[in-house]
Amino acid sequence: MNGISIVSDTNPLIYLLNGSEKAAEFLNNKQVWISAISELELFGKKGLTETEKSEINFLIDNCFIADLNSGIKIIAKELLQTVAIKLPDAIIAATALYLDFPLLTFDSDFSKVPNLKLFVLEI
Repeated sequence: MNGISIVSDTNPLIYLLNGSEKAAEFLNNKQVWISAISELELFGKKGLTETEKSEINFLIDNCFIADLNSGIKIIAKELLQTVAIKLPDAIIAATALYLDFPLLTFDSDFSKVPNLKLFVLEI
């Protein structure tokens, strides 16, 4: 990895697991951080096969996990009070803000989060 760090929203990781070249190209050669929320969301699809679970675990093992800490919670609480945002997205955005890394997503709704450096990919 070349030292460029980003936080990935859950959806680029799902697209990557589904073979998206766009997600793979963007994530290549980066230090990829994910929120503990994204780690859990990757297992949200019902009926995952053992192969799919293995692929998800391999992906997670190659990312840095940002567990929920007091700094991230303070930022997430502020976002929930000031921005129309869902709790998981608030935690993911707060993780990127706390780490001061850009957020990679396919979800343009994150653009309403003040001071969030953002890379929005299109499908």
